[in-house]
Amino acid sequence: MRKKIVAGNWKMNKNLQEGIALATELNEALAADKPNCDVVICTPFIHLAKVSDVIDHSVIGLGAENCADKDKGAFTGEVSAEMVKSTGAEYVILGHSERREYYKETPEILKEKVLLALANGLKVIFCIGESLDEREANKQNEVVKAELEGSVFNLSAEDFGKIIIAYEPIWAIGTGKTASSEQAEEIHAYIRSVIADKYGKEVADNTSILYGGSCKASNAPELFAKPDIDGGLIGGASLKCADFKGIIDAWK
Repeated sequence: MRKKIVAGNWKMNKNLQEGIALATELNEALAADKPNCDVVICTPFIHLAKVSDVIDHSVIGLGAENCADKDKGAFTGEVSAEMVKSTGAEYVILGHSERREYYKETPEILKEKVLLALANGLKVIFCIGESLDEREANKQNEVVKAELEGSVFNLSAEDFGKIIIAYEPIWAIGTGKTASSEQAEEIHAYIRSVIADKYGKEVADNTSILYGGSCKASNAPELFAKPDIDGGLIGGASLKCADFKGIIDAWK
C-alpha cells in the first residue's frame, strides 16, 4: 500500500524561534490526536537541527527545502545532502517550480541533486508541474513527462521507490486558484501511467503522488478522495498549526 502523506513546505518564512514554536505546537497537536497519514515538515536549513530536537520523529518527519548539486567543497553558501541528513532530516524537496524559475535549476542540475540526496539516505519529494500558458495550450502531460524523464527516470526501480512525486500546477501555487479535483485526478492518473510505462505497474502503484497548489482544509477532503491523489505538498497553509492540521485531518 502506498503511503498517504501531508508535507508542509515553509518556504522562506519563520525565523528560528518562530519555527521552533510552530514545530513544537504541531508536534503536541499530532501527539494528542494521531494522524491517519505520514506528516512531514520541510523547513529552511537554519531550522533543521533545532526542529529535529523538538519533534517526535515517529509523529513528524523532517525535511529540507533544497540541497546542493555538489557533495562538498568550495561552494560558499551551499548546503549539501550530507549536511541535511546530519541534522536528523529524512526528506528533501527538489525541483520546486520556484527553484526552477528563480534559481534556474535545470533538469541536469536536479538529476545531480536527486542522486546526492539518495546517496545520503534522504527521501526525495520531487516536484513537477506546468505553467498557466502550458495548461492553456493543453501541454501539461508532455511537460510533466519531460520533467520526470529529465531528472528521475535515470534511476533504478529500487531507487525510484524512494521518490515521492509532488504535482504542482504552477498556476495554482499561492494564487488561490486550485485545479479542480477532476483536473488534479486526471493528471495524477496520467503521471502514474507514465511511471508504470517506465518501471511497471507495481512500482507505479507504490509511488505516492501528492497534489500541491492552494490546497487547504476546505478542499483537501475532495482532493484526497480521488484514487490517484495520495496527499498534499502544502505551502502557506502549513505555516499555522490549525490550518495544517485541518488538511491532515482530511485523511480521517
